[in-house]
Amino acid sequence: MFGHQERVAILLLIAVAIAVIAAHIMLVQIGKEPFASAYTDQSADGTLVHISGIIDQATVLKNGGHVLLTIDNVTVFVPATVAGDRSFAKGTTLSLYGTVQTYQGKKEILISSAEDIREIQ
Repeated sequence: MFGHQERVAILLLIAVAIAVIAAHIMLVQIGKEPFASAYTDQSADGTLVHISGIIDQATVLKNGGHVLLTIDNVTVFVPATVAGDRSFAKGTTLSLYGTVQTYQGKKEILISSAEDIREIQ
């Protein structure tokens, strides 16, 4: 049915698929923490960063329900799809993971997943 080279190729493809799945499972278990750096004003666009602090201001934007948070004078953009039904109150302490981006000349942190937002008690 299959020749020797074809069987070897199929076995190699299966081995690669298993390796990729195993790596994915390991990275999901590890999380973003080891790969994120603390946010600073010098953090470059595209950098995965972490910030913790108290919400100074929370604004729901009129165009689509996105949320802008201000934490320690840092703007955090939470898209409506990530915010969902969650409400953000001034004075709440959060731990966030996101990607640095520049919007209209100002740096902000873009949150890409609801799992990247953790409330600290």
